[in-house]
Amino acid sequence: MVAKTRTKRKKGPGRPPKAAASKVNEMLATEDLLAMYKDMLLIRRFEEKAGQLYGMGQIGGFCHLYIGQEAVVVGLQWASKPGDTVVTSYRDHGHMLACGMAADGVMAELTGRAGGYSRGKGGSMHMFSREKKFFGGHGIVGAQVPIGVGLAFSHKYKDEPNVCLTYLGDGAVNQGQVYESFNMAALWRLPCLFIIENNQYGMGTAVTRAAAGRALADRGLAYGIPGKQVDGMDVLAVRSAALEALAHCRDGHGPYILEMKTYRYRGHSMSDPAKYRTREEVDAMRKQHDPIDQMREVLKNQNITDEQLKSIDSDVKVTVTKATEFAQTSPEPDVAELFTDILLPVDDGGQPAKV
Repeated sequence: MVAKTRTKRKKGPGRPPKAAASKVNEMLATEDLLAMYKDMLLIRRFEEKAGQLYGMGQIGGFCHLYIGQEAVVVGLQWASKPGDTVVTSYRDHGHMLACGMAADGVMAELTGRAGGYSRGKGGSMHMFSREKKFFGGHGIVGAQVPIGVGLAFSHKYKDEPNVCLTYLGDGAVNQGQVYESFNMAALWRLPCLFIIENNQYGMGTAVTRAAAGRALADRGLAYGIPGKQVDGMDVLAVRSAALEALAHCRDGHGPYILEMKTYRYRGHSMSDPAKYRTREEVDAMRKQHDPIDQMREVLKNQNITDEQLKSIDSDVKVTVTKATEFAQTSPEPDVAELFTDILLPVDDGGQPAKV
């Protein structure tokens, strides 16, 4: 049985009420809890290293870190089933790792190397893995949402028992294409779970200044899409809500919206100094709601020792170090890669074919 955390935490800005641990989470074995903890820690350490490499000039372009939001994607993936598809926005490194994509390939892509998932051509915001059912990584705000609906349509058309997990941010929910997607998903009762990662800020604008109405989970009510607010800083609460929502989609009832109330510790991207919020606000969220700290308390109540937790941290650091070394030693893409993965026929030698 999963024990509650020993310390009471104050509610952060705009956080939903803390629900009691669901019975569905009580069925998790200690080994599962440890694995969830390790998944979140891998994302945290990977992103910290990515931030360092960006500062050293080894990662170019935009780079959006997921530090603070780890519980969202880990909880969702622990509720998903094989064959479920995932699509998200540009803050995507954590989603790739949670989907099982290798840290080596993700880090190599961030540094623009041939060993990356897009062979060094996509960078931070554009990498994919058909094997892991991960369809991006998209740089245009909200553009991944209609793609997610398309993936959900594919599942239904092929009579597959799967759901598309479509992630978007609190800024993207005001995009017109999002509501067109809501309408189509509801009209055709598509198995699409829309996950709104409400980290309180759309770039530098607080959601309270940009969104009319405070419950983003209700944005689908006009289309008959049910929604729910979830504490996105609690991985067990995320998993519990995700299981319920995914069952709704999988059983043929159409789409569902989960609004994850979460928080990012860093700026919108690495070039954002985040001067629109106070250091006290960020520190309070770290101290009172950090998802990894909360899970650490759960594990300690399961009689997991500090030594065991330190061992997991050491293993994760080794994985990240190896990924960094792989990225730094992988060659840069060959010039011939300019002619691959585009809608242009090529001959056997990889050169443009005459049409």
